Amino acid sequence: MIDKITQSLTNKIRKEMPDVDDERAEVINYGLQILLGEVPKIFIMLGIAYLLGVFKLSLLTFLILLPYRGASGGFHLKTHIGCIISTCTFYCGVALLAKNVVMEDIIKYILIIILGVFGVMMIKLYAPADTEDVPILSNKIRKQKQIVSYVFFILGLLLAVFIKSSLISNILIFGYLGQTLMITRLAYKLTNNKYGYEVYQNASN
Repeated sequence: MIDKITQSLTNKIRKEMPDVDDERAEVINYGLQILLGEVPKIFIMLGIAYLLGVFKLSLLTFLILLPYRGASGGFHLKTHIGCIISTCTFYCGVALLAKNVVMEDIIKYILIIILGVFGVMMIKLYAPADTEDVPILSNKIRKQKQIVSYVFFILGLLLAVFIKSSLISNILIFGYLGQTLMITRLAYKLTNNKYGYEVYQNASN
């Protein structure tokens, strides 16, 4: 349903703006997919976060992780219920961890170094991690999103090192770890997902 709506909106945009080529249309459609697919889940997540007493922290977590999450991609569960559960677990879980976990500085720095090495490797291998429903087929767009993933990931970890707020530091560490795991091949296998660009490349060969 969402696919049809976003494709229809993209087609209307292309009619109104003839200079929009296939690559730009792909970007527009991808953005619309994320917007229309995520917004309802975010409101449900915030409602659950309110009941758990972490409304502000969950909202902050969503805003902090949005740039890296949007650039690097990740798996999608097959049902709306599954997606809602996944979204709530991710954002509320990170917020609860950030609120309740206390780390010594040395432990924090070690975690950031390990996460930095792991994250850079996973971004190199898998970002942007697309899906069969919303594939990213343009090599140019894939390269741009991968670079943006590197930028937000590295800046986020640097912020986690230097910021005085342990809450924000924890959000960055736990949130970036969770998001990075979501783009891995293991996560895709466990959730029965496939990378969209691989599916369509294989089909064309």
